[in-house]
Amino acid sequence: MIRAFDPPRAVGAARVRFGWEIVLVLAVSVGQSALYSLLSLVRSLQRALMEQAAIGQQQTQLNPTRDTAAFWDALYQFLSLFFGLATVALVVYLLWEPGVNALRRIGLDFRRFGGDAGRGVLLLAVIGIPGLALYVAGRLLGVTLQVSASPLDAAWYTVPLLVLAAVRAGLTEEVIFLGYLFDRLRRLGWGWWTIILATAGLRAAYHAYQGFGSIVGNFAMGVVFGWCYRRWGRVMPLVVAHILIDVIAFVGYPLAVTWWPGVFG
Repeated sequence: MIRAFDPPRAVGAARVRFGWEIVLVLAVSVGQSALYSLLSLVRSLQRALMEQAAIGQQQTQLNPTRDTAAFWDALYQFLSLFFGLATVALVVYLLWEPGVNALRRIGLDFRRFGGDAGRGVLLLAVIGIPGLALYVAGRLLGVTLQVSASPLDAAWYTVPLLVLAAVRAGLTEEVIFLGYLFDRLRRLGWGWWTIILATAGLRAAYHAYQGFGSIVGNFAMGVVFGWCYRRWGRVMPLVVAHILIDVIAFVGYPLAVTWWPGVFG
């Protein structure tokens, strides 16, 4: 059984450097997004109290249009994808060491893609189906915001950009939450389950803008994904699963709105 690479513990000045490195990486990537997401949830709760607009009656949007002109909308969205992936490249660069291939160390390569893809599909069933049920339950209970997805016929580039957005989300979250933070926090002496629970909590905060149902679902997803990464020693299956989940959410959600408007609309 393959397990995630267990790096040596840092001592002295290296501990301080790794600590500041984690803070800075989070500040320009998922940590920043998690803070804004939590503030968005607080604002939704405030709106519910002050304006009598229950959370279940409020909306949030995935991949919103950036401009009414097709060319500029496509350009802005493509640049957003590019700069989002730049943070992934940054953490891979930080993980690189002389004589050690960072991509191979965290398992972000195509050496075992058949097995990785199979595990990704399995996780899609394990996480995706209960996640959808949790979203429906949250909407029916009124504790989850209505998630509005981009209409598929908005422009000719809509579906390709949605697929690329799913790729960005899968790489950003799994490489940073798992590949990077597992390495750095382990070097600081954190235990494996402490790391799994802490990164799951950060993942939940990252999606808090969608409401309490999403917080619970993404925390559970973080625990499962963290355990799988620790056991398998490869981030690629988690990236595959995340991309598949998001492609279904981004592309399939507008269809669900049409078919079941009472729940999704």
